[in-house]
Amino acid sequence: MTDDNVTLAQLVLHKGEVVSEFYGPDVTAETTLISWSMAKSITHALVGIAQMEGLLHVDNNNLFPEWKQDDRRNITLQQLLEMRSGLSWVEDYVDGDASDVIEMLFGSGVHDNAGYAIAQPLVSVPGSEWVYSSGTTNIITRLLGNVLGDTPGSHENMERFMRTKLFGAITMQAEPKFDSVGTFVGSSYVYATAREFAKFGQLYLNDGKWDGKRILPEGWVNHARKQHVLDEEAGLGYGAHWWTLPGEHNSLVASGYEGQYIMVIPERDVVVVRLGKTVAAKRNSVVAGLREVIEQFPVTGGQ
Repeated sequence: MTDDNVTLAQLVLHKGEVVSEFYGPDVTAETTLISWSMAKSITHALVGIAQMEGLLHVDNNNLFPEWKQDDRRNITLQQLLEMRSGLSWVEDYVDGDASDVIEMLFGSGVHDNAGYAIAQPLVSVPGSEWVYSSGTTNIITRLLGNVLGDTPGSHENMERFMRTKLFGAITMQAEPKFDSVGTFVGSSYVYATAREFAKFGQLYLNDGKWDGKRILPEGWVNHARKQHVLDEEAGLGYGAHWWTLPGEHNSLVASGYEGQYIMVIPERDVVVVRLGKTVAAKRNSVVAGLREVIEQFPVTGGQ
């Protein structure tokens, strides 16, 4: 592996058991690694749990006071989850001068990620165009914090909700990060080991149940994988804060910058986790390699 394409961890679960596992330089099974945008799929789980508890609904609009005076009031939570909000956004990881995601995470928006994204103007009718946006996810996590009763500067309720309703419920050890005003940076920042990320994948493979107990609402896993667009550059479809793997029926993919993946393949009873540092130009070859791993397991049915 070259310096621009390094696998730090790769793990395969089949029928809920680890059948393959290896680690790269200076990494062990105990090393926590960054999720990058795989955190978006964790955010999807949190929204589902909040909806199951009656705190919000995907059809909700009028989401923020800042949006009440213009057509942004029409944006629904569902449209945010599908990345079809209509808000202006440039997701560029190279050109910092043009990039909203770099400005949000490291520039003027660093202390208030959601505030930066909420302030973006509407450039298309909500629901009409798909634009991948990390800002969208942090808008959602701000909304979650609001409905849970967190006040600016606090994330106590949100963190408790995450740890008890999701991480604790599936015995997942994970460290979410919050910005200065208390918003969970659901676009980018959850740290966990490969085995812990695999548990999250297994939750979705099990249709949102863990040890027989329902953690996510019935139908929520299907909600994640209802594909709305095929991103030819990524070679993946997009549902609701989860990607899909063309050719693998009912698949789900949590995907992050530099080639972080949780691939959930119900019809083969397989979860694959790959964590590493891979430049964009080599990302498709990583996906192709993971496909080869997946295809070693026969199609048996599944969800």
